[in-house]
Amino acid sequence: MLDAGRHPRVELLAYSEIEGLKRKGGKFSLKVRKRTRYVDEEICNACGDCVSKCPGKAPDAFDMDLRKRKAIYLYFSQGIPAVMTIDSDHCIYFTKGKCGVCKKICDKGAIDYEMKDKILALDVDAVIVATGLDIFDPTALTHYGFGKIQNVITGLQYERLINATGPTGGHLHRPSDGKLAKKVAYVQCVGSRDLNNCAYCSSVCCMYSIKDAMLAREHDPESVSYVFHTDLRNVGKGFQKYEKRAAEEYGVQYIRGRVAEIEDGPNGNPIVWYEDTRKRKVESLETEMVVLATAAMPSRGALGLAKLLRIKADKYGFILCPPEQPADTSVAGIFACGFCKGPCDIPEAVSQASAAAERAAARIYEEVGV
Repeated sequence: MLDAGRHPRVELLAYSEIEGLKRKGGKFSLKVRKRTRYVDEEICNACGDCVSKCPGKAPDAFDMDLRKRKAIYLYFSQGIPAVMTIDSDHCIYFTKGKCGVCKKICDKGAIDYEMKDKILALDVDAVIVATGLDIFDPTALTHYGFGKIQNVITGLQYERLINATGPTGGHLHRPSDGKLAKKVAYVQCVGSRDLNNCAYCSSVCCMYSIKDAMLAREHDPESVSYVFHTDLRNVGKGFQKYEKRAAEEYGVQYIRGRVAEIEDGPNGNPIVWYEDTRKRKVESLETEMVVLATAAMPSRGALGLAKLLRIKADKYGFILCPPEQPADTSVAGIFACGFCKGPCDIPEAVSQASAAAERAAARIYEEVGV
């Protein structure tokens, strides 16, 4: 990311979105809205003085709403460009017409409450769609208790808890009481392989749940993990070996059975009810925390973007690419890679990105006659 931010021939338009596209011969004319941060990107050096004094607070989306951030904020510490943004929905100056502390404290004069969105026009030879993924919201699946039982969380929330820069400094503390969770259940296929929601397999859930279970043991030698699954789909190179290693070296226990219900037990301990399909009987397990492996979906707005670009997508919003040209969309000159095409893991997304970049470069060379 730093290399991209420093490269003299790479222009980053972060906090921006495409609003229009027109064909001009073999090229494209793009209309891009660059949203205002109310902070001058050329001046701000992300010193953090404004953040330390800001009285406004808002849920921290990067930390999956597990803690609060300030109304003026840096999305995450490694973000590029490293500049602050004012959240006008939670900024006291915008909501009540008062405050203005950040402008007063900024020695460089980077704060400007009068800034407006900018509309940019770009003429380009090729477009690569790489909009990534969003996570299925399991709230509607009430039998899992998400949103009602405090110690039922999603896989991404777990990732933030276990991360050293997260809200608990990398310790697996329960949301309900802050105690260290030692007995953790991981529930697979929450929203995935479900005809009422995401009928497809999200492909990455089995492996990241196994990895998370191993991380729990690394953080706490007394940790015990249970992975509830219909079946494990670990199809990548070395993945089967990784699954066995988790059981043999980290004590991860795999339970073949779909979870039917999670109820709030004593002391905030979630109780998992499931049918063990090997034993052919209904059983329950009291845990200290439950982690839901929620379905991965195309980014919100991906289907709208596909319509704007006039490229074909399936009913879920995944961009359609022909098998014989897996980086090409239905419109010549527009390419796609990564999860916007369908479920894939990081190595596969990187491979696809290289293919899309090669296809875009080839088109540009054709245009200039190289």
